[in-house]
Amino acid sequence: MRAAPAGPAAGRKRALRCRTSHDYCRPVDVQLDRHSGALPDAKELEKNLRAEARDVYGWSNGPGDRYEQHAHSYHKLLYCTHGTIDFVLADGRTLTLRPGDRMLLPAGTRHAARVGLEGCACIEGKV
Repeated sequence: MRAAPAGPAAGRKRALRCRTSHDYCRPVDVQLDRHSGALPDAKELEKNLRAEARDVYGWSNGPGDRYEQHAHSYHKLLYCTHGTIDFVLADGRTLTLRPGDRMLLPAGTRHAARVGLEGCACIEGKV
């Protein structure tokens, strides 16, 4: 028997994602933690990320850049450090990351992305 989750994920509902009519449905636990207050500097965010993830790196994109729908074979943890980026999930939800926000995309979560008008910069790693 699995214990109930503790910490930030406690009490979150699981969404179901169905791939195709002949495929299975499984829970998707996309976690989006909104930052509030003064923005931590990029070094502090990177320190937080390195405590939780491996293979940490940074990337940036210009205004309006897009990524077509795809999925990763690993859990992806990222922090937005500048600008905004919208992640569009296969179930139609759009999650917008702003500076300081933290998001965990579980392995296999299909998503597309589009960068906001200021461009964006993020740091990410594998969990």
